[in-house]
Formats: sequence, C-alpha cells, structure tokens
Amino acid sequence: MNISAIDLTIFVFYCLLIMFVGLFVSRTKKGTEKDSKDYFLAGRGLAWWAIGASIIASNISAEQFVGMSGSGYAIGLAMATYEWIAALGLIIVAKFFIPIFLEKKIFTMPQFLEERFDKRVKTVMAIFWLAVFIFINLTSILYLGALTIEKIMGFPMIFGIIGLAIFAGIYSIYGGLKAVALTDVIQVIFLVGGGLITTYIALNLLGEGDGAIQGFSNLYTKTQDKFHLILDKSHPGYKDLPGISVIIGGLWVANLYYWGCNQYIIQRALAAKSVEEAQKGMIFAGFIKLFIPLLVVIPGIAAFALEAPLSKSDEAYPWLLSNLLPVGVKGVAFAALTAAIVSSLASMMNSISTIFTLDIYKPYLRKKANETELVRTGRWASFVSLLIAIAIAPLLSGLDQAFQYIQEFTGFISPGALSIFLAGFFYKRATANGALLAAIGSFVFSGLLKYIQPELPWMDRMGIVFIFCCLTIVISALIEKKGVSEKSINITFDLFKTTKSFNIAACIIIIILAAFYTIWW
Repeated sequence: MNISAIDLTIFVFYCLLIMFVGLFVSRTKKGTEKDSKDYFLAGRGLAWWAIGASIIASNISAEQFVGMSGSGYAIGLAMATYEWIAALGLIIVAKFFIPIFLEKKIFTMPQFLEERFDKRVKTVMAIFWLAVFIFINLTSILYLGALTIEKIMGFPMIFGIIGLAIFAGIYSIYGGLKAVALTDVIQVIFLVGGGLITTYIALNLLGEGDGAIQGFSNLYTKTQDKFHLILDKSHPGYKDLPGISVIIGGLWVANLYYWGCNQYIIQRALAAKSVEEAQKGMIFAGFIKLFIPLLVVIPGIAAFALEAPLSKSDEAYPWLLSNLLPVGVKGVAFAALTAAIVSSLASMMNSISTIFTLDIYKPYLRKKANETELVRTGRWASFVSLLIAIAIAPLLSGLDQAFQYIQEFTGFISPGALSIFLAGFFYKRATANGALLAAIGSFVFSGLLKYIQPELPWMDRMGIVFIFCCLTIVISALIEKKGVSEKSINITFDLFKTTKSFNIAACIIIIILAAFYTIWW
C-alpha cells in the first residue's frame, strides 16, 4: 500500500463524515415515509448554494480529475475550453431553459418531452438516456476512480470498483436527491480544497524554491506549446479539439445539452425552491467552473513538465498523488478525488432511478403504483444499475484518454436531444413525428458520418448532426402541415426576466473568459 497511516486516517474520517451526513439528512419523521417528490426532487426545497454545489460535485468526477488531467498531459490547456465554455452554457440554461422547466413543474426531462410532444418521444429518449447513463457514464466513473485507487493505494481495480460502488450506494440509494445534494456541499469543499493543494504542490516543485507563482511561470516557459486554447490543424490533438469549433461550433451542442437537457445535472435545478433560487445556484456553479482547469488541467501539464514516466496519459493525476504529495496532504487530496467520484456516482444513480421509475415503470408496468412503491422501485433501479456498471467497468481498461471516449459517445445522443428541446421551446410547429425522427436520426447521422468520414473530428461531426436533426424537425413539420402545435409552449418575454444580481454576475463571467482567451489564444 502506497499510503501512510495518517493519510488513511484522514481518508477514513472523510468517508465516515459523508456517510453520517448522508444518512442523517435521509431520516424521516416517525410514522412518515418519503414520497416521490421527497425522494426524487428533495421536496422541491433546495437552496441556491446546495444547487450550485451539487451541480459542480455531480459534474466534477474521475473523468475530470483523471481524464482531463490525462488530456492536459497529452494535449494541454485547450482542454480548459470544456470548463470555460460550460460557464457560459450555465448562464444560457439558467436564463432560457430553467424558467420553462420550473413553470411546467416536471420531474424528468422525458416528462417534458411527453407534455410537449407525445409518449413515443418520451419513451425513446428515456431509453436512450438510461443506456448512456448506465453503460457510458456510470461505468466510466467507476473505472477511472478505481484506476486512481489502484495507482495510489495498490488495491486491485475490481476491489476499487466495488468499494466505490458500496460507498456511494450506502447513502444515495436510501436517501434520494436530498442526501445526494446536501452531501455534495461537503464533497465540493473537499474536491476544490484537495485539488488546489495538489496543484499548488506541483507548481511549487516546478518553482524550484521560488514558490508556486514562479512555478507556473516555469511551467509556461517549459511547456509553452501546451498553452494554446485554440489548436492548429497540425496539432496532434486537433481531432479531439478542432480549432475554432471549440468556441463557436460543435462543443456548444454538447455544452447546452449537458447543462440544459441532461437529467443528471438539471435535476438539482428542478428541485429548487423557486426559479430565482435555481438561477442563482447555476450562476454560482458558473463561477466555480472558471477555476476548475486549475484543479484538473494544470496538474496534467505539470506532470508532463516533470517528465512523469507514464504508460498512458490517464495516469498523470494518480502519479502526482502517489509521488509528490507529503504525508497528510496525500490523504486530503485522495479524499478530494474520492469525493468527486462518489458524488458523481450518487448523482448518476439518482437520475437513473428517477427516469426508470417515473418514465418507464409507472406508465408501463404499474400505472397504479403508490408513492411508497415508487420510492422502493427507485432504490432498486439504483442498485441494479450499479451492479451492471460494476460488471462493465473493468472492460474500459484498454482506453488511453477516457474523457474523450465519454464525450464522443455521448455525442451520439446530444445533437438530437438538444434539437428536440430547442424545437419544443421555440418552434411552435414542431411535431412529435419530427422529434422522434430527430431522436433516431441523431444516432443514424452520427454513425454514418463516423463511418463515411472517420477523420472528421467528432466535435465537428456533432455540430453537423445537430444541423441535420434541426432540419429533420423543420421538414417534418412542413410535410405534416399541422400549423401551430396544440402542445406548443406559450413563451412571453417576462418568462426570461432575470434579477440585476444575476445579470451582473453573468457579465463578470463573460469578461473573465474574454480575458482568458485573449491571453492564451
């Protein structure tokens, strides 16, 4: 084992703290039981700070700490674009998506699709989402987390996978979204604090006795080629981050889909006390996003500068934790990484159980299911999805940059899903048939383009598929000639009004990002 007794003690303390808080907030008053609103949406009572913290904790996982550090090692600062464009995406979603969802008082994204289109669209998208969440997201989180544990503590990967699954399942399966969201507040403190410590120590080492700031200067001098946000076509990483497309092209499809149409993330906002509270939570998450590259990309570049002897890129962050951190600090950093992994696992399981229970089980298997049965079904759905992920996760061990794998294959669903939601919001003639064709077409178009033009960067492919899906919806509407859909949403300007503080915060984020891209273009 490559971890000291002190580090292990710190880590065990963290685990006990999370389990205690998770189980404590999951308790119910004597003689009462959780209903579906309590279990799946925390009783619609989340405050902005819990929403923002839970969004970040759910988003930042092993695929960021391990996967993005690996891509930072291989590609460089350009990977930060995912995080910085996300800050802009959160602003757009908060202003234009959230008010519509909360006015409809929906529980799930498929439910919105049924209300706007029909049951067929809801069911197809629910099945797509369950497949992606279980077979891509949940399994990759387990794999990357277990890879790190294996490198740091020497545990065989299968034990790491099982251990993480048990840890996340103990409180999240029983407690539901409230337990997930409130433990995420603690998780964020650990993951941001521990991540900053790791970055500081790596930069301090590169500073050669002159401090972390000098270390950053030395890092920039030594690895200047890795400090470009927009890659040239000659760059080896261009296929993953195709130049200007990352800020005006296909990345926006992934971005708006992930933050605005993805049950895994949006469920926190659906559980808000009010629209204003949800928007404040998302802008809070946007500010945190500005600093995430410091935690997950810079360490990978630092590992490259330190000439870390790696067999593959995704070993960069585990190498830093194993070789650079002193006793005591290693325990905090390891707890931070585990916090990121466990919070994402818990959030993913909760979203899977919500969609399965409310969009598959209740409408098709048990239409008359009572509240107690719905909660019990949600818990079983979480448990079964976890078992499936445990079985599949070891099969991912052949990947080099797992983060890119996740993004590419999620990109098969995101163009169609985003086009459907945008049409549902803003195109009153959009029909259920058009939405269904776009959902199926997203996979068909993506598969055909990948086969016909394998050299086309997947991000560009995603943008092209999105255009095809939008055209499919429009052409279908024109062919059907039904005029304005009776299920269209009546949108007024007042629906999108935001507070003065929200507008000021959004402007600050935009100005900061403009400065970043000016400096490191």
